Amino acid sequence: MPPSFYPAAVVKIDVAGKIETTRIIGAGAVGGAMAAMLHDAGEAVSLLAAGPRRERLLAEELTVNGRPYAMPIIDTDGPGGPADFIIVAVKHHDLDAAIRQMARSVGPETIVMSLMNGVDSEERIGRVYGEERVLPAVIVGIDALREGNRITYSNKGKIFFGDPAGGETERTGRVRALFDRAAIPYEIPADIRRTIWWKFMINVGINQASAALLAPYGVFQRPGEARSLMESAMREAIAIAGKMGVSITSADLADWDRVLAGLRPEGKTSMLQDVEARRKTEVEMLAGKVMELGRRFGVPTPVNERLFDIITKIEASYA
Repeated sequence: MPPSFYPAAVVKIDVAGKIETTRIIGAGAVGGAMAAMLHDAGEAVSLLAAGPRRERLLAEELTVNGRPYAMPIIDTDGPGGPADFIIVAVKHHDLDAAIRQMARSVGPETIVMSLMNGVDSEERIGRVYGEERVLPAVIVGIDALREGNRITYSNKGKIFFGDPAGGETERTGRVRALFDRAAIPYEIPADIRRTIWWKFMINVGINQASAALLAPYGVFQRPGEARSLMESAMREAIAIAGKMGVSITSADLADWDRVLAGLRPEGKTSMLQDVEARRKTEVEMLAGKVMELGRRFGVPTPVNERLFDIITKIEASYA
């Protein structure tokens, strides 16, 4: 990670209230892995689900790294008080439904953290529940794979989170304490907006190129056309970030290279997993967002336009 992502010193503050209850909406690769980590640490964690998804989770237990997890499945339409902490880990096209479904779980002191890809989930959640309840975050380096309700991972990755104003606050302290107890790797960067855009840049490149080429990480770990495609898509996101006052530069590509080199060559991005499982991808949130912002700021985005075209045609072929 870029050194500038780290504060010179993180002063730990006294935490007024311990996080006692955590609920996760979105039991996919990332959400399921997080649920298992918290459960293994003895934390009170449950899954939020409604309709057919809840029925599937009730019919077939979530399995992580070969171990079944019989954790509570809370009906989003049923009774129940607010949680201390909610992790949102759904796909882009499911976010509006998730925001509605977690209404009964959000109270005055609830902290909401999105581990979704993209750059706008925090804003969308904040418009409904208030920005003061949303703690911006991204997860980098996790290699979780999902097949049905079966999830495997070998690298926990690292969660970067923080208040937009910077520094540590009471709510970042509460989450830090939870992650310490659960041995979940994390950092509290000086500029969380930059971190979120750095992760967006990564996904614009590796997620989309891997889906378009049906290629695992190993293909991008060596020089070649696939790696060039990935980097070209990322450079368009970098150009847009500059127009928005976010300090992402071409030098950040080298920092991504170091993360990429540590991933399993046979590992697959979430978008490649979606394509292989014939699921809807998040191309609108990635290439679609780059194209939208490119038009707004006058930045050409031919690579993302091509990736958008390829991936939407792949989705159309499912039928």
